[in-house]
Amino acid sequence: MTDARFGDLKARVLSALAMVAVGIGALWVGGHVLAALAIALAGLMGWELYRMVVPDAPQGRAEAHGVVAAILVAVFSYTWGGLVSVAGLGLAAAILAMRMPRDARIFGAYMALILLGAHGFIVLRGEYGLDWVLWLVLIVIASDVAGYFAGRLLGGPKFWPRISPKKTWSGTIAGWVLAGVVGAVFMDILDVGAGLIAVSMLLALAGQMGDIVESAVKRRYRIKDSSNLIPGHGGVLDRFDAMLAVVALALVLSRLGVLRALTVEAG
Repeated sequence: MTDARFGDLKARVLSALAMVAVGIGALWVGGHVLAALAIALAGLMGWELYRMVVPDAPQGRAEAHGVVAAILVAVFSYTWGGLVSVAGLGLAAAILAMRMPRDARIFGAYMALILLGAHGFIVLRGEYGLDWVLWLVLIVIASDVAGYFAGRLLGGPKFWPRISPKKTWSGTIAGWVLAGVVGAVFMDILDVGAGLIAVSMLLALAGQMGDIVESAVKRRYRIKDSSNLIPGHGGVLDRFDAMLAVVALALVLSRLGVLRALTVEAG
């Protein structure tokens, strides 16, 4: 007997397995392979974002913004680093938003998140290595899985019903807890102190807020999915909304010295 609460589980799991296989492979190899994947995803997400904000745009306009997003990630990832890249990508998103026919602030803020998230994957993998990026990926997966099952099995009060009616407090808290477990496991792997547990839970919250922000954008424009590119998940933004927020925050924390401080704490 099929439980209606898990009716989309098969497509969701199969798509997730395919994405994990491709993603882990690119993360393992790193270098230009990972950069190519991150740049391509930035382009697809830029395309989806423009289509959401300006659904009646002339043909080719959304595609052009996707190409620009990909180029920006490529240029900044292979040229500048540090806080310069963070500020530069934010400025680039603001400039793109100035040309928007409507909702410039929404587009600019979300485009900045896309650019920083994609850029963050490339530079964090290069600077910190595979294990640190796997930690980030597993935080997102743990939070998503815990939230999905706890929310459906336990139910309870909604976290933010006006924007994300399916997200519950039970699922949200379960996501924090499992992310903290991931942090505890990675303490030895990364050779860092217990502060990693708190940072893991903070990043899980950031990922959940990334999911909620995308839900708010979709609700504003009365659409269900950012596109239909991924079976069971909708579009690329639908699947990577949380990942973008986690990696973008991790990038900022790295530039502020927080991640390096965790290694000092362990010492």
